[in-house]
Amino acid sequence: MSALARASFASPVGLLVLTAEDDAITRLAWGGPGDETAGDDCPALREARAQLARYFAGRLRDFALPLAPRGTPFLIRAWAALRAIPFGEVRTYGALADMLGTSPRALAGACARNPIPIIVPCHRVVARPGGPNGGLGGYSGEGGLATKRRLLDLEAAHR
Repeated sequence: MSALARASFASPVGLLVLTAEDDAITRLAWGGPGDETAGDDCPALREARAQLARYFAGRLRDFALPLAPRGTPFLIRAWAALRAIPFGEVRTYGALADMLGTSPRALAGACARNPIPIIVPCHRVVARPGGPNGGLGGYSGEGGLATKRRLLDLEAAHR
């Protein structure tokens, strides 16, 4: 049987809930319980909260956490491609789709199904600069495009 742990984290983009299973982060979601001490006995959750705090303070560019997102082989490949996008940079859905040999729509679906947003930075994928809504595309995190813009602005300010 696997060990499951959860912990909340107050952030500039709202209350985040981290989930770890067997000492690897499996999920980051918005909302949920506000107990920020839960999960203190889980090293992966403690480290994830510490790294997220440094990220939001502009002192961390690359997360170094044990991650275990669950998905199809295509989703796992797509999420790995997201993690390769450098801090403060963006890629278009089309460019990443070409790199993965898929369609922009399929890549957008993979972004929407990302179970560990921010750490797996789907916010760094945009439709096209200067397009509708600033070319941002979509964002499935709480707050939608406003949250995506906040994350991109935070990274641009700390480049």
